[in-house]
Amino acid sequence: MTQAHKDLVEAQFGPRAGAYVESAVHSSGADLDALEAIVSEIRPDRAIDLGAGGGHVSYLMARHAAHVTAVDLSRDMLRAVSVTADRKGLTNIEPVEASVESLPFADATFDFLASRYSAHHWNDFDGGLRQGRRVLKRGAPAVFIDAYAPEQGLLDTHLQAVELLRDTSHVRDYNMSQWHNALGRAGFACDTYRTWRVRMDFPLWIARMQTPELNMRSIRALQTVASEDVRRHFEIKEDGSFMLDVMMLTARAI
Repeated sequence: MTQAHKDLVEAQFGPRAGAYVESAVHSSGADLDALEAIVSEIRPDRAIDLGAGGGHVSYLMARHAAHVTAVDLSRDMLRAVSVTADRKGLTNIEPVEASVESLPFADATFDFLASRYSAHHWNDFDGGLRQGRRVLKRGAPAVFIDAYAPEQGLLDTHLQAVELLRDTSHVRDYNMSQWHNALGRAGFACDTYRTWRVRMDFPLWIARMQTPELNMRSIRALQTVASEDVRRHFEIKEDGSFMLDVMMLTARAI
């Protein structure tokens, strides 16, 4: 990750750490329930949370893993994770400030990996996946959860545009084909995938990132002039709220 992008991510998310800890979108959902079912069955010894953000994956894994390493670029995010973990009585979470593209761990350190709503911020998507594979033991499972883009160019362009206007540290929501290909290049074998649709409440979505007024108006302008295909797919409402596609990919380190 370049220093400029690292600084941008830290500037965007550091001051908003509390909002991400409290966010209903990030703290609950069918994807977290599905992830917990996997982790509770595996009960890993050492698990890693790539791009921990508000720490919701780390808290979940800490109930079933012996040790959890929460990796994030933002010191403020990690401080919020530590405070919340203490409040929850979770003593087995270790916060580590690092870029996912340059993990400070030896090869084959972990036996489980999870990453949720993080990869769309990585400056080097392939590099982050390669690092994730490097620190995993051979055969270890990995779970990736993120928003994903439609395959159709028109829908993809709309999504990337509103995401970038809302959060200038956004890099890309990848489509399913891109995810499968990138995981294969990084040394993972994809096992299963599931998809959901999550409602983005526009006022809350904007407030959480403290999106500037000009950017917010630009998003609404794009939504207003969007084609019927775009409006139908994202189910854009009068107040700007819309539906976001979310996927969960399970894979193995090979």
